Amino acid sequence: MTSRLVALVVEAHDPARLARFWADLLGRTSVEDSHGVLVPGSATQLGLRFVASTSARVGPDRMHLHLTSTDPADQQHTVDRALDLGARHLDVGQRPDEGHVVLADPEGYALCVIEPGTAFLAGCGALGEVTCAGSRAVGLFWAATLGWPLVWDNGAETAVQSPRGGTKVSWDGPPVPPRHGRNRQRFELAVQADDLPDEVDRLVRLGAARLAGAEPGAVELADPDGNEFSLRPSR
Repeated sequence: MTSRLVALVVEAHDPARLARFWADLLGRTSVEDSHGVLVPGSATQLGLRFVASTSARVGPDRMHLHLTSTDPADQQHTVDRALDLGARHLDVGQRPDEGHVVLADPEGYALCVIEPGTAFLAGCGALGEVTCAGSRAVGLFWAATLGWPLVWDNGAETAVQSPRGGTKVSWDGPPVPPRHGRNRQRFELAVQADDLPDEVDRLVRLGAARLAGAEPGAVELADPDGNEFSLRPSR
């Protein structure tokens, strides 16, 4: 059985507060467990897990989230809601004529509220996309890892999506920001407990590297671009 993408794990100084922000913004609930605070996803929407960390952000993050909108009023409502919940506007060099709105959540992570009519995100749901800095090779790795088809493959850019639809994961190609220690955002995968050893072997054959220091019961690996991710036995 191939791995199942459960959540994007996000390090935070106040994980409970950040989980509340995202749960309220997405209309979900948050659940505290032994691994942090989870804002569960669904069959088509990616979950978000927030874990405690005292590390400071150094350099740009390799991932950020795109939220969709159905019309201009809906886009403005999402922006206003995010600001009320503790977000702020963020200047990343976007042009005035660009339709998306760039914000930072309460811990400074960037998010974009995408303008309506963006065909690439049509039908993806509220959490439309996790967009990543990464090579084409890493996009192909994740397609094989998850068993998700490539829905975009153009030059150095790739994107994958579950056959069921929902949240897409995309890679913008180079330049990839340099690493400054452990990534503060990373994927959490799950697989049937009996399949865990074989799945680890499969991912290593696909190009992953096994890392030391994982939590008990979990395996930590790095994808071909060096991004950490965890693999846990599913409950």
